[in-house]
Amino acid sequence: MGFLSVIRRWALRDKMPIREIARRTGLSRNTIKKYLREGAVEPKFKTPPRSSKLDPYADRLSAWLLSQTRKPRKERRSLKQMHEDLVKLGYDGSYGRVAAFSRAWRADRHIAEQTTGRGTYVPLTFQPGEAFQFDWSEDWATIGGERVKLQVAHTKLSHSRAFVVRAYLLQTHEMLFDAHWHAFRVFGGVPGRGIYDNMKTAVDRVGKGKQRDINARFQAMASHYVFEPEFCNPAAGWEKGQIEKSVRDARTRLWQVIPVFDTLDELNQWLEDRCIALWAETAHQTLPGSIADAWEAEKPTLMTLPPAFDGFVEHSKRVSPTCLVTFERNRYSVPASFANRRVSLHVYPDRLVFVAEGQTVCTHARIIERSHRKPGWVVYDWRHYLAVIQRKPGALRNGAPFTEMPEAFRRLQDHMLRKEGGDREMVDILSLVLHHEEDAVLCAVDLALEAGVPTKTHILNLLHRLMDRKQTDHPEIDPPAALALAKAPKADVDRYDGLRQPKGKRHAS
Repeated sequence: MGFLSVIRRWALRDKMPIREIARRTGLSRNTIKKYLREGAVEPKFKTPPRSSKLDPYADRLSAWLLSQTRKPRKERRSLKQMHEDLVKLGYDGSYGRVAAFSRAWRADRHIAEQTTGRGTYVPLTFQPGEAFQFDWSEDWATIGGERVKLQVAHTKLSHSRAFVVRAYLLQTHEMLFDAHWHAFRVFGGVPGRGIYDNMKTAVDRVGKGKQRDINARFQAMASHYVFEPEFCNPAAGWEKGQIEKSVRDARTRLWQVIPVFDTLDELNQWLEDRCIALWAETAHQTLPGSIADAWEAEKPTLMTLPPAFDGFVEHSKRVSPTCLVTFERNRYSVPASFANRRVSLHVYPDRLVFVAEGQTVCTHARIIERSHRKPGWVVYDWRHYLAVIQRKPGALRNGAPFTEMPEAFRRLQDHMLRKEGGDREMVDILSLVLHHEEDAVLCAVDLALEAGVPTKTHILNLLHRLMDRKQTDHPEIDPPAALALAKAPKADVDRYDGLRQPKGKRHAS
């Protein structure tokens, strides 16, 4: 209860004398009479204006705070950095005074935005098939028993408000292209234009107004799917408010309980199925029926889906003498014939394709390791080193790539390396996969090991038997009875002797 409220209760309700109130409060009787006469509930004190050390720098600090509001969140300076800059200019006050000024400035700005044009917005409407909106967010999931930070791509049709969510480990170009393909695939077509913020994978430089230097890779993708990209003004999230709301809703609909899956592909399949299910469960805010009903009506207006954009990112890489190529702290093997040469690396979200001389050399599953405290991975394909061990069979014994061989080959290696010349024979057996199917060679090795005769000669014999028994893909044809021969042909070679006798002039051949 306020101080004056107590005085008023004593005087008006309890009928306490002014002298007694003055005794209890320590105030003079005239002061108490003045408070009761004015009817004030709380006392008002005149505060004389006081100068602050920050006053000479108030305008500059206000300009700094205003400029920070126009920058992306990750590019803004902190108040501590602004305080340090003020100190360099001559300010000798405390950081607390700068922080108090900032709080008051933000409160005043918030009130101003609510009462001016910047705090009011125009509702937007879109025609069927007109546009879609795209944005990224960050969320967490448990993949393969490990808690992983994900980069989540959100795509939403502006008319029907059908949305698709897909998770990745990075926000790179190849991930961006893949997200668009899967979104268009689920939507069943491509809208006329896409609305984005000024993300670095799409915009190289933000100019004045709507001027943008669009990234060449992003422009190629937009041209392939035949839609017009449109970019919002900086710090104007309301221009793509639908996808901003979709990002907030997804945190409660999809990520409130951390998903647990064995692989990222399983997570993305669950996200896709869950999004489609939510279409039917969520009512459209402006159209009758659900989002699924609005999408069914919008789907015929979308452009027919073209083939997937081959959205790889190309790098030129030099192969090491150990037949390895380094990418993202990991190393991948290529055939030994390309050692010490340059190859082209095509980076996809889930795989790495090595190209040389216009041909695909090999393909590896892509490994993305975000922890820099762990050493990089080395991915071998033992077949890439067969040309090396043919020249250097001794390298087979301790060669790191050959620890990745199938179990049958490793068991055979244990037998072969125990005898003299076994390394050469083992190399010859491994080289059989260059000319025959690997499954057939493995089957011959298994049979030789079961028979207790793990020799090169026996394995070759078994392999030839398997290949001779191999069925062809051609179907067996039973000829009709009408085509049966009435007279069996006679093998008479004597009739060819007449061909050797000259029957006229002979010409030089």
